[in-house]
Parts: sequence; structure tokens; C-alpha cells
Amino acid sequence: MTKEDENFQKEDYTKTRLPSGKYDYCTFSDCQFSDSYLANINFIDCTFTNCDLSNIKISDTAFKGVKFFNCKMLGVNFNDCNPFLLSLDFENCQLDFASFEKLKLQSIEFKECSLQEVNFTGTDLTSANFKDCNLHRAVFEYSILEKTDFRTAKNYSFDPELNRLKKAKFSLPEVINLLGKYDIIIEK
Repeated sequence: MTKEDENFQKEDYTKTRLPSGKYDYCTFSDCQFSDSYLANINFIDCTFTNCDLSNIKISDTAFKGVKFFNCKMLGVNFNDCNPFLLSLDFENCQLDFASFEKLKLQSIEFKECSLQEVNFTGTDLTSANFKDCNLHRAVFEYSILEKTDFRTAKNYSFDPELNRLKKAKFSLPEVINLLGKYDIIIEK
């Protein structure tokens, strides 16, 4: 089944499952997906706005050119989705407790998102942008953060020695959090 250029509004997929298939250039607005099973679905150039996708199951689901606006996406394991041509962008989304472990997310945009306790272990975030994002307790270990922009992000803290940071962008005072492991005192 293929759906093209369709608009889905105020649908509740917690009661009736979204049919498997391919969704091209579709828009999902104000839809309920929480705890839904969305495995083996292909979303290509789709947009999700004001949707609740918390705890969705996305085993082998494809997201190619997919954008999320004002969505609640707590606990989503993106590392379960199909990594081939994976392309995502998020704006004003709540992604707390999500996982992007070991994914290739070069040039991904996170704008005004809550990314608290998100797992980015082993993730390639080359040229990613965390514009105005809250990264409280987000995990970055063995991640590629080259040319990644943290200038307007807040509450991040990770070990620079466990990540690749060449040409990553930071700003004061938040960058001081990267010195936390050294237990040093910094005075103004």
C-alpha cells in the first residue's frame, strides 16, 4: 500500500493501527501514536506536527527526509529504525529518554528541543545543530561531534576525551561543563 500527498488529522492510532506501507509526502497533524507499533513502515518526505509519538515501536521503520514539529516523542528508540538513508529533523520536540545510539545523523537539526537523558553513544553527529536545546544528562560517548554546533545548547556535559570534537562549536559559559571530570575550580 502506498499513500501519497495525504493529510492525516486528529487520528488516534493507539486504537486502530496505522496500516503498513509507504507514505510519501504525507502530513500527520494532531495525531495520537503513543505506544503504537509502526514497524516496517516507510515514511518519505513526511511531516508530523503536534503529534504524540511517545514510546512508539519502530523496528525497521524508514524515515527519509522526515520532519517533526511540536511533537512529544518520549522514549523512542530510533536505533531500532532502518538506518538506510535515515534523515530526520526536529523542531520544538520533546525527545527525553530517546536513543539514537550508533546512527549516522550527519547535519541533523534539533531546534528548541528537550533532549534530556537522550543516548547518543557511538552516533555520528557531524555538522549537527543543537539550536536552543536542553541536553541535561544526554549521553555522548564515542560519538563523532566534528563541526557540531552546541553554541546555543544548554546543560550538556560529556567527556571530550571520549568523543571526536574537531571544529565543534561551543560558547561560554556552557563549554565549562566539559571540564567537569577534572574536578577543577574556575573563578571569574
